Amino acid sequence: MEKTRKSGRLPGALSVLALALATVGTVQAREVTDNDILKDGTGITSQVVTYGLGTKGQRFSPLAKVNTSTVKNLVPVWSFSFGGEKQRGQQSQPIVFDGKMYVTASYSRIFALDMKTGEKLWKYEHRLPEGIMPCCDVINRGAAIYGNLVIFGTLDAQLVALDKDTGKVVWKEKIEDYKGGYSFTAAPQIVKGMVITGVSGGEFGIVGKVEARDAKTGKLVWSRPTVEGNMGYKYDKDGKEIENGVSGTTNATWPGDLWKSGGAAPWLSAYYDPEVNLIFIGTGNPAPWNSWLRPGDNLYSSSTVAIDPDTGKIVWHYQTTPHDGWDFDGVNEFVSFDYKDPKTGKMVKAGGKADRNGFFFVNDRTNGKLLNAFPFVNRHDWADRIDLATGRPVYNDSKRPPNPFVEGGEGKKGESIFAAPSFLGGKNQMPMAYSPKTGYFYVPSNEWGMDIWNEPVSYKRGAAYLGAGFTIKPLNDDYIGALRAVDPVSGKIMWEVKNNAPLWGGVLATGGDLVFYGTPEGYLKAINAKTGAELWKFQTGSGIIAPPITWEDNGEQYVAVVSGWGGAVPLWGGDVAKRVNMLEQGGSVWVFKLHKS
Repeated sequence: MEKTRKSGRLPGALSVLALALATVGTVQAREVTDNDILKDGTGITSQVVTYGLGTKGQRFSPLAKVNTSTVKNLVPVWSFSFGGEKQRGQQSQPIVFDGKMYVTASYSRIFALDMKTGEKLWKYEHRLPEGIMPCCDVINRGAAIYGNLVIFGTLDAQLVALDKDTGKVVWKEKIEDYKGGYSFTAAPQIVKGMVITGVSGGEFGIVGKVEARDAKTGKLVWSRPTVEGNMGYKYDKDGKEIENGVSGTTNATWPGDLWKSGGAAPWLSAYYDPEVNLIFIGTGNPAPWNSWLRPGDNLYSSSTVAIDPDTGKIVWHYQTTPHDGWDFDGVNEFVSFDYKDPKTGKMVKAGGKADRNGFFFVNDRTNGKLLNAFPFVNRHDWADRIDLATGRPVYNDSKRPPNPFVEGGEGKKGESIFAAPSFLGGKNQMPMAYSPKTGYFYVPSNEWGMDIWNEPVSYKRGAAYLGAGFTIKPLNDDYIGALRAVDPVSGKIMWEVKNNAPLWGGVLATGGDLVFYGTPEGYLKAINAKTGAELWKFQTGSGIIAPPITWEDNGEQYVAVVSGWGGAVPLWGGDVAKRVNMLEQGGSVWVFKLHKS
């Protein structure tokens, strides 16, 4: 009888136990909230859930256990290889949340890893079609994370949302048609529960645009073109398209129908400042490169654009290179920061941008007004200076590639001229960092120039649309790259650290008065944020072209970086590419912490 009673109670007891275990499992599987996003990096240091260690993109962490005194004891904890034959062009910034690391890799792959051990938990490899047309290698710069989803873009211009715990596809949306020259390489950003994306493909005459989707469903909320003359749209709950105003004024700065293939691709990540409720994103080159075919300023190419996330409308813009004829773009990050005006003593809500054209711009982030502009490279042939009164460059007309229809005659290339910086820029995709402790921006910059000429070209959907030729050349025998500490208020370069190869990876600043950055030669380095003195380095086995991150767990500070040489330099670098052709490709992520003695 007793055995019967026990056996009768057992199934119920097991059910209760199973329910309890299931409940525990649910509690442990945390979801990423809007609060996690807004407090990332500084407010919550146990995670990295945004591209930029915070929505403002400062890439600063207050963590200080790894500092100028202790960094010498930094050692590897684990390394994970992305494997296969796809070891090429690794530019990803990892995401860290709830004991897991999510890191993208070349050829549209993403891995989930155990943060403590590096053990692979799952992998998703996107099936890429034949005929994709990425401009600048098969790279991916990272993922976004929200709720129970990790979201990343693909080379065939799709957006994929995966269950962060299983790697299963939850939703998949087409951003644009890759056959028209569109692709996607940036890390998406989450703003108010929306996933914000741009597009790549300016070299193919696409029309740039910024879009917001419901992060949990992938459905469009609004779409904003970044070529003046194109219509923006909002979308209702059923996905119906509702006109939301033309960007700018049709034909105001674009002649004829060229705005229909105007480029201006926002191909890097957006950033968001909740204090002013604006999304900031840079736009790429106008198409074609040959500026003689498109008289005018060609808005909103080569600009910083501020968008209201609630309406999808452009609030302000600032064009860093009007009528761009050198492929300088304006796509580099606009980083929010505050400073005290030395004249009035009042705090200024500003934003800083180290542009490819070689000038550093400081704008009022509430309205776009130019506050300061100064060169951060030694040579800037295309313009003598930026006029602070008008906000426009003072061009050196002799350094604009000559008109092929005059010098060479129709059907022939124009005269070649030498100009600096090269079209790969004084700074390219590699994100800079800003330290509120020092007040400096840390800018990975390059000193190089180019032979460039214009030639006739006509638009054909899905074909290269340049109208220019070029060869990049180094300016100095002893270095190309230079990490520079820039004071945005005074416009002074406080110190620099030179590097033989171009710098193509991002920067991290910390409360430990350290700046971390990687080199194509394979080193992750830590330097003194105040002086530039090198304090530590580690050889990762391949070139670093990605930004480092840091976080803490159980009282220990970790540092991580992705390693794997590739990207635009070996593809487009001309004489520079020849100078660094001994560098080896790779694909791995490295994690470090302080050695316990």
